[in-house]
Amino acid sequence: MGGNRTRSPGYWESPQATVEACPTSRLRASFLTNEVWYFSERFSLDFFISDNMPKGEIVLGCLAPHPPHVVYAENPEQNEPVSEGGWETLRWGYNRLARKLKSIDYDALVIFTPHWQTYIGTHFLGLPEFKSKSVDPVFPNIFRYNYDIKVDVDLAEKMREKASEHGIITKMMRNQDFRVDYGTITSCHMLNPDWDKPIVTISSNRNAHYYSAEVMNEQAAALGRACAEAIEESGKKVVMISSHSLSHRHFVTESPLPEDMSKEHIYNHSQYVWDMKLVDLMREGKMRELIDILPEFTEQTIAETEAGGLTWMMAAMGFPDYSAEIYGYQSVIGTGNLVAAWDPNSVTREIVL
Repeated sequence: MGGNRTRSPGYWESPQATVEACPTSRLRASFLTNEVWYFSERFSLDFFISDNMPKGEIVLGCLAPHPPHVVYAENPEQNEPVSEGGWETLRWGYNRLARKLKSIDYDALVIFTPHWQTYIGTHFLGLPEFKSKSVDPVFPNIFRYNYDIKVDVDLAEKMREKASEHGIITKMMRNQDFRVDYGTITSCHMLNPDWDKPIVTISSNRNAHYYSAEVMNEQAAALGRACAEAIEESGKKVVMISSHSLSHRHFVTESPLPEDMSKEHIYNHSQYVWDMKLVDLMREGKMRELIDILPEFTEQTIAETEAGGLTWMMAAMGFPDYSAEIYGYQSVIGTGNLVAAWDPNSVTREIVL
C-alpha cells in the first residue's frame, strides 16, 4: 500500500490511486455520477457517500388547537387541577386522531406555536430535553402541567440551517431554564399523550405585528418550504402540527365551574360563519384558496392564524389538493376550534366527519 507518503492533489484522480489505496476493489473513483468515493492509504476499506439515501417525508399534517381546557378535561397525571370533563366533541376528535398517529410510522413531531412569540427571527428548541412546570398565564386554575420533553436537536438544527439559507433570521434556544409554551404542550399532549416521540418546536416571528397578515403569509410559506427541504434531507418521517384555533374572539369572564358546558358557545354568529367557510375549503381540498383569503379571515376573526402556522404547514406540504380529515369542531370560551389532518397517503386517508 501507499503508506504515509504525501500525495499531490492530482494523484487521487488517477486510476493508480484506486489500485494502491484499495487493492481489494476494482472500482475507480467516478466523477460522472452522484457518488463520491473515499479511499484510505492505510486500510483496504472502501466506502462512499451517496445521495441515494432514503428521503425524509411529511407523513401527516395536523391542525391541533391548544386551549388548555382540553388537557384539563382529560385529567392527565401531569396536570395538577382536576376536572369533571367537558368539551367532549373536541376531545373525542383529538382522541381519534391520536389513535391514527399510533398507526403511522414516524420519527418526530414538528410543531409551530403562536405562544412562543419572537420578534427578532424564528427560534428552534436546541437542547435534547426540557423539563419544568408550565402554568397558563390566563388560566392558572386549570393548567399547571409538569412536562419532560425530548427534542430532536439534529432535525431542529437542520431546519434552522435551511431557514437561514432561505434568508430567514434564525436562532437555537439553548437555555436549559427556558419554559416551553402551553400551546406546544397542549397540542402535543392531545396528539401523543404517551410522549414517546421527540419534538421540534418552532417559534412564531411576529411579522403580522410589524407589517401585515400578507407579509406573515409570505414569510411563513418561505419557512414551510425550508422545513420541507430539511425534512427531506434528514431521511426522517415527520408529523407536522399547526397549533392554533380558528376564530379567536373570546369571552373575558369565566363561569365558576370552567367545565360547565351550558355556558359554552361561539362568541358570535359571524365567527361561526367564517370558521365554516374555512372548513368547507378544507373538505374540498382548496388549500391554496384558503391561504389566499387567510389575511382577511385573520383580520375579521382575530384569529391565531396571524402567527403563520397554517400557512407554514400548507406550504411545507405543497398546498394539498385533497380533502382534509375533519375530526371535530367546538367552541372553547367563545373561540372556534377545529381538529383536522391532511394525509398524503391516499390509501390511509379517510373521511372522518
